[in-house]
Amino acid sequence: MAGNSFGTLFRITTWGESHGKGVGVVIDGCPPQIPLDESVIQTMINRRKPGASVATTARREPDQVVIMSGVFAGMTTGTPIMIMTTNKDVDSKTYEAHAELFRPGHGDITYLAKYGIRDWRGGGRASARETVARVAAGAVAKAFLDKHSIHIVSYTIELGGISAKARDLNSIDRNMFRCPDMNAAEAMKKRVIDVKKKGDSVGGVVEVLAKGVPPGLGEPVFDKIDADLAKALMSIGAVKGVEIGAGFKAAGKLGSENNDAITPQGFLSNHAGGILAGISNGDDIVVRVAVKPIPSIAIEQDTVDTSKRPATISTKGRHDVSAIPRINVVCEAMVGLVLADHMLRQKAIQEDK
Repeated sequence: MAGNSFGTLFRITTWGESHGKGVGVVIDGCPPQIPLDESVIQTMINRRKPGASVATTARREPDQVVIMSGVFAGMTTGTPIMIMTTNKDVDSKTYEAHAELFRPGHGDITYLAKYGIRDWRGGGRASARETVARVAAGAVAKAFLDKHSIHIVSYTIELGGISAKARDLNSIDRNMFRCPDMNAAEAMKKRVIDVKKKGDSVGGVVEVLAKGVPPGLGEPVFDKIDADLAKALMSIGAVKGVEIGAGFKAAGKLGSENNDAITPQGFLSNHAGGILAGISNGDDIVVRVAVKPIPSIAIEQDTVDTSKRPATISTKGRHDVSAIPRINVVCEAMVGLVLADHMLRQKAIQEDK
């Protein structure tokens, strides 16, 4: 295993680099007769494209996806699905001056340590460009989950130190940061504009909500559904932390406060985030991810070159100020992939369900 594949029964392998000819994914294990065409995938891909907010890069990739296999007459066939898009707006010139320098916060130094060679054009395989493939696969997973009435939504609850107080999901599509609090969204915009002028970047927190998840998904002991969700989300380059339900706040609660009391009508609260003992309990699954600031900044930083000689670097070029909101749909996709995989695994042991 080279770390480019994810999943057990619903399994994906992504390929491609930031400044290569294109990026894509091969999906194996998707059941047949799921309605699917390019438009279903394109809708999700478009949410990842730059240009939707003041925080995004000037790189303009059309990201027109093409389904190469596994679909016939608008339906999946059960055979491997390959989806790809070509890289169009590639400009490697801005990276040439720093080809021998390690960019702070990036994987330059670790990729070279691992492979003895690295693609310095935009980060190569370590670039967020790889997530296009994840989103394409996530769109297929969500098409499968739609048949089971499972729906996933993501939204920004913190950006640049500005926190959302409200959770009005109807507001998500009404602002550039997909924030459920319109007042917070306006403050986030001002914060990002200010940071951008200074040549710096910001991080934030994305929350993902999965509704309609049936009880029983998850494989004790090591393939708990929350463990798989954590791995899936932590595999996204900019994510530095994951919490489920009450998360770290649970550490400061009493057992009597943190337990979700059970009634004939269901749970009275959801501190567990929809998961108990690594298995879904039928309640909403709630996951939050901490997203680090984009490491490519114009502010001069100390570094070393490939010969370990001291140097300074100011990263020029086309970079996001924040991974949010483009990363939101990537998080959504990864949650979808985990749920699709565990749905198939549950069907394998309880076919009648």
